[in-house]
Amino acid sequence: MNILIYGIGAMGSIYASLLSKKGNKVFVVDKWEEHINAINKIGLKVEGASGNNIYKSLIASIKVPQKINFDIIIISTKASGVKNAASELRTIVKDNTIVISIQNGIGSSDEIGNYIPKKHLMVGVADGFGASIIKPGHIHHNAMKLIRFGELDGGITERLSSIVHLWLEAGFNVAAYENINQLIWEKFICNVTFSAPCTVYNCSVGELIKNKSYWKVANGCTLEAYEISKLKGITLSFDKPLKYVKDFGEKMPTAKPSMLLDHISKRKSEIDFINGRVELMGKEVGVETPYNFILSSIVRNNELNF
Repeated sequence: MNILIYGIGAMGSIYASLLSKKGNKVFVVDKWEEHINAINKIGLKVEGASGNNIYKSLIASIKVPQKINFDIIIISTKASGVKNAASELRTIVKDNTIVISIQNGIGSSDEIGNYIPKKHLMVGVADGFGASIIKPGHIHHNAMKLIRFGELDGGITERLSSIVHLWLEAGFNVAAYENINQLIWEKFICNVTFSAPCTVYNCSVGELIKNKSYWKVANGCTLEAYEISKLKGITLSFDKPLKYVKDFGEKMPTAKPSMLLDHISKRKSEIDFINGRVELMGKEVGVETPYNFILSSIVRNNELNF
């Protein structure tokens, strides 16, 4: 099977490495030339949760291959890079191509849908699945719990089942989910709670929860997102959002959200798709979002210096 992974950062590298083990022909694309050159020269080195291996069969490039009929395209950029990815990929999407989007936040599939017909799209939600870049061509795989896949319009389709089978064969823990929108929102509310607050206060998830002042601000972010979800008619598995996010965070006290890691590395974050998205949706449905507005403003201001 021909698979293209656009965005070969930490998470994309894990997808590429394991999918290549089962005989799939995996192409990877990224604008980070040093990383691409290292993969082509010595292979992709992965250590940690999925084992210690060097993957030498990956075909890496800074440009999208134009003459390959891809069965699956996985967009694993940050949400802020989805627009450019979709714009470049639209010329190679064939009638049979499945395009899978795996990002944090809300709005990525809408961005992709502006360039690629939504009939091709499928969404993945990663839970407890972390990785980090040690250096170009070298990835540490921190944890691998579960990836859920779903159709944008819901339901368990034949192609959804085939994707789940493919990833299970590659060694991932995955499941098909009938209502992927619910999972997206549940993860989104957790991201809203921890992303911008941890970034602004420069702390881990556990430190955020333990500090009463920090946690009060984070809970303000939670409740704003939760109120919007109710007005949008989103079905959730909980009705006590503050307990839900605290239980979620207490399972990973030493974790630092990717937004904070971006700022530590002086990279722009996904703020517009997480806390900034709450601000935008609040205007749409008539909900005041002062906590998310203020924190988003601080994050964006800090990013002006990157």
